[in-house]
Amino acid sequence: MYSVDLYGRVRRACHVEGMSIREAARVFGLHRETVSKMLRYSVPPGYRRSEPVRRPKLDAFTGIIDRILAEDRSAPRKQRHTVKRIFERLRDEHGFEGGYTIVKDYVRERRLRSREVFVPLAHDPGHAQVDFGEALVVVAGVERKAHFLAMDLPQSDGCFLKAYPAEISEAFCDGHVAAFAFFGGVPLSILYDNTKLAVARILGDGTRRRTRIFSELQSHYLFADRFGRPGKGNDKGKVEGLIGYARRNFLVPIPRFESFEALNTHLEARCRERQGARLRGHEETIANRMARDRAAFLPLPSAPYDACDKRPGRVSSLSLVRYRDNDYSVPVAYGHREVLIRGYVDRVVIKLCQRGYRPPQAIL
Repeated sequence: MYSVDLYGRVRRACHVEGMSIREAARVFGLHRETVSKMLRYSVPPGYRRSEPVRRPKLDAFTGIIDRILAEDRSAPRKQRHTVKRIFERLRDEHGFEGGYTIVKDYVRERRLRSREVFVPLAHDPGHAQVDFGEALVVVAGVERKAHFLAMDLPQSDGCFLKAYPAEISEAFCDGHVAAFAFFGGVPLSILYDNTKLAVARILGDGTRRRTRIFSELQSHYLFADRFGRPGKGNDKGKVEGLIGYARRNFLVPIPRFESFEALNTHLEARCRERQGARLRGHEETIANRMARDRAAFLPLPSAPYDACDKRPGRVSSLSLVRYRDNDYSVPVAYGHREVLIRGYVDRVVIKLCQRGYRPPQAIL
């Protein structure tokens, strides 16, 4: 293969100095067809195959190899075919008479072509991604696992985190309410994984049946929901990255606070502090880019959503109400009456139902 420098000298001689192809071939010691090729390409184009690769001994067996590789996708990773095993099956089961090398080259090519390819995404303003993360914390002198809801704005990298003792539906909704208040608006759409806190069931056609509490939250704030593919965390890679970043930067060393309220005050302060950062590849700070997100947001409703799990209940003869396997005492006057149970993150509120009122039915 000729060097790029030689290409440049030949092309300049012909295109700029007016040298003919015949003269250039004589001066540079090249064949006239080579000079013509150099005039068509600014750099050596490399070898250019004029016909598809022909494998006389393998072509009749490529369909079998493709089928084996396709079946391997549903097999356990440690029990998939090696090239050697594919070669042995072709030889023993199908009468293949070729060599191992042509099988190896074909399998390598097919596997490379079937590998997943990732394309960097461009994010429009006004959209968000949400997920839960976990980290060890010390609260009131006790080491425990905290579950923190993370909301990320992919366009600006704005973020919000709030920690809870458990990953439950009340925390899921309360985290949304707090995030919307923090950002000063409601995202146009939010991307989730298929958490059971939001998705009661995935139907056969791929549509999601939402839980009642999530449907209430969505109806109150009017954002659109989107869901990633089951088992594909890269569908919402921005919030996945935020969870790892927050764990390494906001929660190291293991934080010690007297209460979850104090821990969440710390997390909110760190999220505000991060808004002054200018990330690699951007000329503006996160705060400046968040202005475009806020301009696209939906307005906040006049009152926040009552972030709780609402369930009907009935008072027993012992003046007790059962909620999530726990019995709560109520006034004796409530005996044998229907009540509405509101389960918040940090408390349970039991209210006597008015006559003629039917409590909402929970979707389990």
